[in-house]
Amino acid sequence: MDNTLVELFCFIDDFCKIFYPKWEKHLIEIGLKKRCTPSRLMPSEVMTIFIYFHIIRFRDFKTYYMRYVLVYLRKAFPELVSYSHIVNLLKTILVPLCALLQSLKGEQTGIHFVDSTIIKSCHIKREKQHKVFLGLAKKAKSTIGWFFGFKLHLIINDKGELMAFKLTAGNVDDRRPVPDLVKHLVGKLFGDKGYISQKLFETLMKQGIQLITKLKSNMKNKLMFLADRLLLRKRSLIETVNDQLKNISQIEHTRHR
Repeated sequence: MDNTLVELFCFIDDFCKIFYPKWEKHLIEIGLKKRCTPSRLMPSEVMTIFIYFHIIRFRDFKTYYMRYVLVYLRKAFPELVSYSHIVNLLKTILVPLCALLQSLKGEQTGIHFVDSTIIKSCHIKREKQHKVFLGLAKKAKSTIGWFFGFKLHLIINDKGELMAFKLTAGNVDDRRPVPDLVKHLVGKLFGDKGYISQKLFETLMKQGIQLITKLKSNMKNKLMFLADRLLLRKRSLIETVNDQLKNISQIEHTRHR
């Protein structure tokens, strides 16, 4: 068995042992806890299978589960269920996955980079027939043309570690989610020309964040510290993170139906 898979499961299982009792207690208190038949697969196993899909770089989840998990990972997960059942189980781990991701934030270094990347839910020609994200995905125009889907807004530190993220509809302005993303951050935030806004600059300064962006050609040149100018050149680091998420971890794959 792959050591990476074993280490991943142990880590997630330890997280679930702490998270699930507290989460279920909270659901009972607010009256959302319902009686249901437990699955043969533990939540930690479902989460491990799903995260491992992004680690070993399969193009689509169905092929990964049918051709790899059911064939080669039966010893690791003896209580495997059918493909249709695992798809239903994936819905139940959304909140735990978000909580896990929030617990894995990077180190506070005081130097942060912000950017957004598009996530297409289908080809633009099929936007009228698309039903999977009906009412959620939106049509918008980016630097590479029109698309139909979402925007992923990311903030990382200078080590490339994820600090904050937010998923919005494709037609949301890049500047709009920034105040929420930097709530727990202090220091400097570097962005491209799409984040130029006097109002946003003043809002972030009140929150302890200095926004630094490149200037447009029609703007007056302003004095900038040499260190800030050099760090602004390092903003390509977040482009690398976006590229890895989309082309290696496969977070973007279209849904045709």
